Amino acid sequence: QVHLVESGGGLVQAGGSLRLSCAASGRIFSINAMGWYRQAPGKQRELVAAIRSGSTNYADSVKGRFTISRDNAENTVYLQMNSLKPEDTAVYYCNADVTYYRGSVRVTNDYWGQGTQVTVSS
Repeated sequence: QVHLVESGGGLVQAGGSLRLSCAASGRIFSINAMGWYRQAPGKQRELVAAIRSGSTNYADSVKGRFTISRDNAENTVYLQMNSLKPEDTAVYYCNADVTYYRGSVRVTNDYWGQGTQVTVSS
């Protein structure tokens, strides 16, 4: 089994910054991709940013403001959020595509964190 634990959410004024962290733990063989999604009230969950093999992609709404990075040694992904806007308010979820050991067998599954609230006041 694999667990994702997020941290770093909170309340910030418009124009401010926050840094989210997501650490994966378990009998991990490899983490193939990691990303951040968000879900605002009444809206569908949407991709914010993702990183795979060093390549990154971002939602148009966050390009130039958010940066995703990864510490492979710590199985951790970060989301640096700058120039925050009220419309960035949402619950942010970490996602990871992980290959892990179930006994002696390698299994690949998709995992989600519990979510962390980001609130940007105007």
